[in-house]
Amino acid sequence: MTLSTLDWVIVGLYFILSLTIGIWSSKKAGKDTKSFFLAGRNMPWWLLGVSMVATTFSTDTPNLVTDLVRQKGVSGNWSWWAFLLTGMLTVFVYAKLWHRSGVLTDIEFYELRYSGKAAAFLRGFRALYLGLIFNVLVMGTVSLAAVKFGEIVLGWPGWMTLSIACSITLAYSTMGGLKAVIITDFIQFILAMVGSVWAMLFIIGLPEVGGLAQLITHSNVIDKLSILPSFSDPNVWVPVMLVPLAVQWWASYYPGAEPGGGGYIAQRMFSAKDEDNAVSATFLFNIAHYALRPWPWILIALSSLIIFPELSDIQKAFPNLPVDKLGHDVAYPAMLSLLPSGLLGLVAASLIAAFMSTMSTQLNLGASYLVNDFYHRFIKPDASDKDLVRVGRLFTILSIFLGGGLGLFLTSAGQAFTLLLMIGAGTGLIYILRWFWWRINAYTEIVAMISSLVIAAYFNFGNSSLEEWEKIVLGAILTTIVWLVATFVTPPDDEKTLQNFVKKINPGGPGWSKYSMTTGEPWLLPKGILLMILGCIAVYSILIGVGQLIYGNSIGYMLIALSIISGFGLKQLWK
Repeated sequence: MTLSTLDWVIVGLYFILSLTIGIWSSKKAGKDTKSFFLAGRNMPWWLLGVSMVATTFSTDTPNLVTDLVRQKGVSGNWSWWAFLLTGMLTVFVYAKLWHRSGVLTDIEFYELRYSGKAAAFLRGFRALYLGLIFNVLVMGTVSLAAVKFGEIVLGWPGWMTLSIACSITLAYSTMGGLKAVIITDFIQFILAMVGSVWAMLFIIGLPEVGGLAQLITHSNVIDKLSILPSFSDPNVWVPVMLVPLAVQWWASYYPGAEPGGGGYIAQRMFSAKDEDNAVSATFLFNIAHYALRPWPWILIALSSLIIFPELSDIQKAFPNLPVDKLGHDVAYPAMLSLLPSGLLGLVAASLIAAFMSTMSTQLNLGASYLVNDFYHRFIKPDASDKDLVRVGRLFTILSIFLGGGLGLFLTSAGQAFTLLLMIGAGTGLIYILRWFWWRINAYTEIVAMISSLVIAAYFNFGNSSLEEWEKIVLGAILTTIVWLVATFVTPPDDEKTLQNFVKKINPGGPGWSKYSMTTGEPWLLPKGILLMILGCIAVYSILIGVGQLIYGNSIGYMLIALSIISGFGLKQLWK
């Protein structure tokens, strides 16, 4: 498969646009760390919300959805749809708290909340762990999808695809900082949505597929359509739906769905011009991420079961594809190879854009950790802002080489997704509770982090016969037990630190009763949980309702109506 001249022109124009934005943003980005890492703390909600969505949509995202649909059916997507719960909790509870903190990174928060050498160690270690190890792993998964896309659609070897895409990403990220990342994210999201919807319409219209009606009644597809898993078989519904909804959403630390907020979601909240913009941005992200985007990918994935019913069919169509890269996730770029000239170029540009949006965010976020929470905190406290920006750019270059290199060695999007879930299994509850319970301390997080890594390493590289979902649940239980014990056997943080935290953040609630402040402001958690529930009902109703309408079921209208009613309730209670 090769792109036409028209396709290359479209891709080239996008590259030029990205570089132009980077050059334009560079005039202010290098002024200080607030400008480079937080875009001057002056971003509006709509731009930040779209940036969050664009970052979460990478080249590997439709590949992952395709992998899930082909192997587990549409209901397999509950493994990531479940993260809406923590997303809505972040919107209505934690967005306000994060913005009040006034920190540059979510890792700087450690020395605001905890005290002593343990807090300093945790901050430095997490900066290196999240800024390098975890961040490189995330970028590796994104790079893997770019490799597969390049080999199938572009006809390039993996190293060539990564070299070109990473070079452009590196250029505008190092020049323009977070502002360039956010602006390019906005363009990338529009391009990605137009490309995915247009590609879906074309693919459904292929003679082999025969339109939507033929697609959903095809023998290869019909048993994959259910949005909810079969509840008659615990071996199906327990791992597919129960575990994600009951355990995974709060227990696991996953990029873009961190319990209590964190990572690039927190970074966008810090960049907002005020508290209301931080909350609204996060709300927009959750609506767009879970309700608006999935169905074009799902329909293309279902269509792939007709065109390429078996992996052997993909191998026959693309004989040059390395055997170690052959998996169900590769069916998505395989389907894109069927697109005509012009549309293929648009879709290629959109997927390259998706890759670049995620990589640029991870580069800027990782550099912010390494600069603010390691280099500036421990290596050179007296460094000037210009020095810090320069070091940030150097860390950006290092990170992209490591992340892109890792992508050449990974094999499957599903494999990487599960690994990320297991690494963070059991730590998520800490990130929820630390805002509302004074007894959580730095040792709690240190012990949880170490134990989750050890347990994940054992389950992945030891002789374990457990299913993937069993590893996640058992890992969460074991890690939670270990950090609870650690919390009660280690000394609490000093009184002054806890008092200052309450004074600055005012989290409220019984967990801070001994440090409570009389401000007249009601405790935000009860109302926040109610809003979280209404928000989840609204978004899930749209998600499932649209699916039912696609399937031709009138119950979809009732679900859309339920979403509207829930949305009205949200509007009345929000302020």
